Amino acid sequence: MKLAFNIARRFLSYNKGQTLLIVLGIAIGISVQIFIGLLISGLQDSLIDKTIGSTAHITINNETRGENFILDESFYETLKEKDEFTLVGLSVSGPAFGVNGDNSQSILIRGLDASALEIANVESKVIDGQLSLNNEVVIGKGLAEQLKLDVGDTISIQPLNANAQELKISAIADLKVAALNDSWVITNPILAQDLLSLDKNTYSAIEIQVKDVFSADVYNNALDTPSGLKSIDWKAQNEELLSGLNGQSVSTIMIQVFVLVSVVLGIASTLAITVLQKSKQIGILKAMGIKNTQASLIFMFQGIILGFLGGILGMGLGYGLLEMFSTFAKGSDGNPIIPITFDLGFILFSGSIAIVSAFVASLIPARKSLKLSVIEVIRNG
Repeated sequence: MKLAFNIARRFLSYNKGQTLLIVLGIAIGISVQIFIGLLISGLQDSLIDKTIGSTAHITINNETRGENFILDESFYETLKEKDEFTLVGLSVSGPAFGVNGDNSQSILIRGLDASALEIANVESKVIDGQLSLNNEVVIGKGLAEQLKLDVGDTISIQPLNANAQELKISAIADLKVAALNDSWVITNPILAQDLLSLDKNTYSAIEIQVKDVFSADVYNNALDTPSGLKSIDWKAQNEELLSGLNGQSVSTIMIQVFVLVSVVLGIASTLAITVLQKSKQIGILKAMGIKNTQASLIFMFQGIILGFLGGILGMGLGYGLLEMFSTFAKGSDGNPIIPITFDLGFILFSGSIAIVSAFVASLIPARKSLKLSVIEVIRNG
C-alpha cells in the first residue's frame, strides 16, 4: 500500500500543471457549494427572523373569533414547563380610539406580559424614550406622527364601551410594519384589562415561541388545549412563505448535487486520461511484479490526494467568498444584506465531500487499470 501511495504521489508531481488544474477544479466546485449553501441558509434564517422572529410561533385563543377567555392556570403552567417552548406569554387585545386634542385615530390596545414583550421584541424596537409599562404606554411611530405626540406626552384612550383614560407615553417604537406602527398602543395586561373593562385573569391569547420553528406544527398538534380554545401555528398562517422556503431548500440541494456531479465527472475523466497516459508505466510496473490491486490503488490514492488538496483549498476559497460577501454586500444601515452564519460543520462536511467524490471518481480509472494487459501495453508502447 505504501508503494502504491508513493507511485501515486510521483505520478501527480510529475505533471504539476495538470494536477494543479484538477485541484483548482475541485476547489472551485466545493467553494461554490459552501458559498451557495450558507448564503441560502442565511437568507432563510433572515426571512424567518424578519417574518416570524418577532411573532408567536403558536397562538392559542378562543374558538370564537375575537372573544377573550378565562385563563386555565394549570394549562398555562404546563405550557411553561415544556422544554420545546422557549417563551410562553399572555396578551390582552382590544380596539379603542386614541385622542390628542382635535386629532383621533383608531388604535389596538395590546397588553403584553414580560414574555409576550420578549416575543414581540419591543425593547429593541424602541426609537425614543425607554420601555416602561407601569401605568404608561408605548406607541408606534406612525401613531405618534398622526396624533402629533412625543415621549412624555399623554394620550387619551377611549375604549368602545368604557370611560376614557389619560396615559403617559414612555416610548415610541418602530414596529417595522406600517399597520402596527399606526395602531398599536402597548401596555401591561392588567392595565389593558382595566381599559377594556375585562375581568381579572381574562386574556385574548397565549403566545408561544419554540426552539425549532420548523417543528411548530408538530408541537401544535401535540397540544391538548382546554375546551373552548384553539391553537394555530405559524406554518398554517404562512403557507406561501413556507412554500418559498421549501423551494429555496430544494434549489440549494439541486445546485449542490450538480456541483458534486461535475466534480466527480471532472476527476473521473481526468484520471481516466491519466490511465492512458501512464499505461506504459503501469505495464512496466506490472511486468516488474506489481499486482493488479496495487495498480488500482495507485489511482485510488491519486483520487484521495486530489480530493484532500481540493477540499482544503475549496474550504479556504469558500470561507473567503463568504467573508467578501459579508464585507462588501451591505445595506444602507451598514449591516450585511444577508447575515451569514459561518457553519463550521457544513464547511467541513463540504470539504469531506470533495475527498469522497474524488475517491468514487477514482474507482473508474482504477477499474480500467485492472484490464491493462502487460504484453499489449508494452507491444503497443
